[in-house]
Amino acid sequence: MSSAWRRIVQTMAALAMSTAAVTATAPSAAAAPQPMGRCTTTSGAVLAVDFSHWGGPVYRSCGTTPTTGYELLNQGGWRTTGTGHDGPAFICRIGYSGQQGGKQYPTPQQDDCVLTPPASAYWSYWHADPGANTWEYSQLGAMLYKPKPGSVDLWIFGGTDIGGTKGRPQFKPDQLRAHNTRPTGNAGKPASTDRAPALPPGTDTGPAPETPKATPSTSRTASVKPSRTASPSPSKSPSPSPTPSSSVTSKENKESSGPPVLDAAPAADAKHDPGSLLPAMIGGSLIVLIGGGAVFVAKRRRRTE
Repeated sequence: MSSAWRRIVQTMAALAMSTAAVTATAPSAAAAPQPMGRCTTTSGAVLAVDFSHWGGPVYRSCGTTPTTGYELLNQGGWRTTGTGHDGPAFICRIGYSGQQGGKQYPTPQQDDCVLTPPASAYWSYWHADPGANTWEYSQLGAMLYKPKPGSVDLWIFGGTDIGGTKGRPQFKPDQLRAHNTRPTGNAGKPASTDRAPALPPGTDTGPAPETPKATPSTSRTASVKPSRTASPSPSKSPSPSPTPSSSVTSKENKESSGPPVLDAAPAADAKHDPGSLLPAMIGGSLIVLIGGGAVFVAKRRRRTE
């Protein structure tokens, strides 16, 4: 074996070992799914996701603390997809396994999730501290923010500005938060103890959701270029349908304006939505190029020897 070929093989082996080591040492998630009755005014954190952009309801669920916004959004049947450009930290799609088999929104036809979504159509992140009835626009990304016990985390799709003065939620945190002071209902083990997917140490958390970088449409793929000029039309995509296990949370929510609020019980893992295949294709192409280059170098070396 030539020295050039040997160096290439050693480099590729070192990369493979580094990847395996990072995966093996990845930390476990802290969030655990709970029935809504386990969240109270001083314990647990309520996760709410507004699917009204696609004609669906607002789902809310309960998770343990301490945790991060990302872990809260990836437990008990909830799953997200990041972007190829910013990684898993920039939430591009959200899905719940109790809704249309875990279908994530926006769909791949509406956003390929390769580049950062435009500021006019992305998942914005909001918080309401315990007892607060106004929304605060998140100043941190989902992997950095840690919800307080008794607080509410809300994800809403649409557009807003950096300060969160536009595109604010049209309903109050009190319509979503837990009002009971003690755990109620079935306080037993949840139907699922599925945790958020582990992330390797030093993972790039990407930009916070409040500062999305709008990318010129010329840099997008041709197949999705029309969808970059405006937010996806709700009438062009199937409306999420409530599941039989979901229930209207309270009389207050029934009488309030806006989309209905339904409880999302802990469920089995949602189907994984891989999103765009472009990153995988690029990685595979690099492997082929490296291998081909190694073979070429080896053959040329033998001719000169």
